[in-house]
Amino acid sequence: MTPIPTQAVKVKICGVTRAEDAAGIAAAGIEFIGLNFWPSSKRYLPAERAPEVAAAARAAGAVRLVGVFVNARVDEVVAIARDNALDAIQLHGDESPAELAAVHRLTGCSMWKAIPVGRPGDLSQLDVWPADAILLDTPTAGRGGSGRVFDWTLARDARRTYPRRQFVLAGGLGPDNVRAAIDAVSPWAVDVASGVESAPGIKDPAKLAAFLAAVRV
Repeated sequence: MTPIPTQAVKVKICGVTRAEDAAGIAAAGIEFIGLNFWPSSKRYLPAERAPEVAAAARAAGAVRLVGVFVNARVDEVVAIARDNALDAIQLHGDESPAELAAVHRLTGCSMWKAIPVGRPGDLSQLDVWPADAILLDTPTAGRGGSGRVFDWTLARDARRTYPRRQFVLAGGLGPDNVRAAIDAVSPWAVDVASGVESAPGIKDPAKLAAFLAAVRV
């Protein structure tokens, strides 16, 4: 892929499982790569394989690595963050604000908290999270990666209610709708997994290029 100049909206490609995909994503100038350490995910990256993927990404560009965890033990998160020199940690389960704060204290990583958005009430307590970014996603049993969108007006309202928050918009984004999503919500970043894949965990270079082109218009 040809590197595309970074502009206002940042991009996270999530569920990267292969070193070659990580290298291509980093070389394209994408800001964040998500490594999913939840064993039940279709895009699960075993801890023993993660250093290879992380090294490939860092060798190819100035990308930041985000570890994705769902209801993991704090000591497990800390160990994986240390072994892979993670830049950020995304908690995507039922973790509490206190657990998030504990992970930050023990790792020093930037903290992201994923919030499933199904109704306005889901966004009423965002100020309790001591997180650097709030990721808004479609509610699913698979904790993201469903390819389904949620009501973007809820995300837009959240931005207005919490203007100092950095919001990451996820949920069913792809080359065909990411520009409309950005125009509707004006997020700090967008997050995509299934929308740029040929199969779960296998990124498609053509879809990635098309997604980036739509974001960077």
